[in-house]
Amino acid sequence: MKNKILQELPGIQKDVLMKNYTTYKIGGPAKYFFVAKTNEDLVKALRAAKNFKLPVFILGGGSNLLVSDKGLKGLVIKVSIDNIELDGNAVTAAAGVNLTKLANLLAKNNLTGFEWASGIPGGTVGGAIYGHAQAFGTKISSSVESVRAVNLKNFRLEKFSKKQCKFSLKSSIFKKRKDLIIVSVVFKFKKAGLKEIQNKTKEFLTYRKTRHPLNFPSAGSTFVNPEKRIKNRKLLEKFPELENYNKIGVIPAGYLIEKCGLSGKKVGGAQISEKHANFIINIGGARAKDVMALMSLAKKEVKKCFGISLESEVQFAGFY
Repeated sequence: MKNKILQELPGIQKDVLMKNYTTYKIGGPAKYFFVAKTNEDLVKALRAAKNFKLPVFILGGGSNLLVSDKGLKGLVIKVSIDNIELDGNAVTAAAGVNLTKLANLLAKNNLTGFEWASGIPGGTVGGAIYGHAQAFGTKISSSVESVRAVNLKNFRLEKFSKKQCKFSLKSSIFKKRKDLIIVSVVFKFKKAGLKEIQNKTKEFLTYRKTRHPLNFPSAGSTFVNPEKRIKNRKLLEKFPELENYNKIGVIPAGYLIEKCGLSGKKVGGAQISEKHANFIINIGGARAKDVMALMSLAKKEVKKCFGISLESEVQFAGFY
């Protein structure tokens, strides 16, 4: 099969370690690996996978992802399509565009509304749409006009309006339908002064630098911040900060994990960060099983202490 795939898909590689392509620096080998630099590359790779009956995994910047130590079967397609087109307030960005790169370009063109995305390690436009990324009170959907995606059933490009994307908490139609592969996004932004944009960007970058453990590999936030309100009087008395979170209807997952006494907890080469408990970091040689053990522990303890079931924000690949 290998020779036939090589003939049909020039540039394909075999047994590529995924740890070299994830922000976690964790992950075993992908059986087949291909970098798509154009839409044509992407469709060609998808067709080849279908012809050879290979499962497909679409890879962006490798953030928000935990790959199994055993690696991935089938074909991993890394989407490196990164062209950007500006037309007044409208911006079309390919799925592989780095979020910080896009934020910087928008700032130079006096376009505001994307400052929140600056400094997200490894984040790409496609991944941000897929998981409905948000930060500092702003969701990526707030500036989305439409999304184009390849339908794996017929390999045609389909256009989805913002409404059709079905954005919800850390999710979208693209997360629910595995037959849709995001190719590009049309955004619409407002004009603003460069100084105003720079000040916002600096504020967000400073927050991340001082509050997040950016000096260690991680997947970013491990769990979704629960949109919950605590009514248990004993818990409210023990943790008075919960009253403030009740007012906004969102409780930081990091707060819950920290209050369970898990900050700094280690398993193998993985650790629940002491700087921000919603980050599980790779302190050296961490394996996927180490991260999974800490995630299971955090979920168990938060459920026991607060009665809240944490939902993973990290996506899993290769756990068969």
